[in-house]
Amino acid sequence: MTSTTSPSSEKIEPQLRAVRPSDAEALCAIFNMTGFRQGTLRMPFERVEQVERRIAKSGQETTWIVAELEGKVVGHGNLVVQGSRRSHVGEINIGLDDAFVGKGIGSAILGALLDVADNWRALKRVELTVYADNEPAIRLYTSHGFEVEGRHVKAGFTDGQYHDLLSMARLRF
Repeated sequence: MTSTTSPSSEKIEPQLRAVRPSDAEALCAIFNMTGFRQGTLRMPFERVEQVERRIAKSGQETTWIVAELEGKVVGHGNLVVQGSRRSHVGEINIGLDDAFVGKGIGSAILGALLDVADNWRALKRVELTVYADNEPAIRLYTSHGFEVEGRHVKAGFTDGQYHDLLSMARLRF
């Protein structure tokens, strides 16, 4: 989850599907939204070509999905399985269109990715990094069994300021 926008009580059930090359423009628009960018380590003014390359480069180690509402991409998430001696570990990234934060879409994306982690990839550890002041995202992750494992002091830099990051993980041993 990458926005600090206040959640509303309205819950929406999105259509989840695998990312497609044709999603690059919609994803790029989301990646360039103010709220999205403030909750991530992404640079502003990302180009569609950069997103196209990321989609093209994602391989078998990556499960990348998008959330759609009435044919419009409103969020995405990916699960990347680590290699070698960390093949039991996956890393999750999630982001939403600023207008759809707090409506259950992030939870739907996270739930789908955790289903893949548990029931298709047999991962024992799923981890992520989140800004320490992104309370809505932390609540989301905690509600899905993630726990804070550590704080990285002033490890993120956004809008001219350093911010603490939290390492969170969900273990299933």
